[in-house]
Amino acid sequence: MLIVKPATVIGWHRRLVARHWTQPPQPRIGRPPTPTELRRLVLRLGTENPYWGYRRIHGELRHLGHRIAASTVWKILRDAGREPTPNRTGPSWSEFIASQAHALVATDFFCVDTVTLRRFHVLFFIEIDTRRVHLAGITTNPTGGWTTQAARNLTMTYDKAIRFVIRDGAGQYSRTFEHVFAAIGADVITTPPGAPQANAFAERWVRTVRHELLDRTLIWNQRQLRRLLDDFMKHYNAHRPHRSLDQRAPTDDTDAPVINLGQPIQRTTTCAGLINEYRPAA
Repeated sequence: MLIVKPATVIGWHRRLVARHWTQPPQPRIGRPPTPTELRRLVLRLGTENPYWGYRRIHGELRHLGHRIAASTVWKILRDAGREPTPNRTGPSWSEFIASQAHALVATDFFCVDTVTLRRFHVLFFIEIDTRRVHLAGITTNPTGGWTTQAARNLTMTYDKAIRFVIRDGAGQYSRTFEHVFAAIGADVITTPPGAPQANAFAERWVRTVRHELLDRTLIWNQRQLRRLLDDFMKHYNAHRPHRSLDQRAPTDDTDAPVINLGQPIQRTTTCAGLINEYRPAA
């Protein structure tokens, strides 16, 4: 005899009944699950083409030889938090910049205060695709006429096509400024008020020149400021590496030669000794 509680015996009986009447698992009836690779392809097409709806993605999949229902594409997008039928609006600002970078130039001013509290305004232009910077001029009185003449000087020596020029809404950019670029077939785009991110490349360069040069020295006069900025332009355009350019300088389109670890490295200075440059010793 086994000494057990009545509740234990009842529990045994319940489990026996459950095992007796439990049916074996039946094969699943219905559509087979969508292969993981096909789901990834749907999401990839949706990511790379944000303005494609699920019908357009379905058509592309059919063109690639995949047999999948349009409703399945809709469900995959919806389950991933995507909009199956996105609004057909124009490209985003970042997409516009990326597509037009080869013929896009941004411009802006930044201010420099001397030791005697005299303020200079510096006008520059930056090429979006190469990050090459052009110093357009320095003045204490940036009028519309002065800005227009600086733009005219740039276009007379610029050797690339310009399609768009991005600038903010500052009053120094007059109608005649826009006419200078209209004469070479370029459109001037004014960024919205209070949106510095719309001119992010120019804003980022101002931060760079301040952090690496201007915040590390005192400026006494326009002559000194011009000399420092000219030196910094040469360093920035010809030597300073850029992550967006695969660690190349804007005017450097070749890979650096491989050198031996034992080869001596030579240091030179620029910008009145504020910045170091390193090259293999001859």
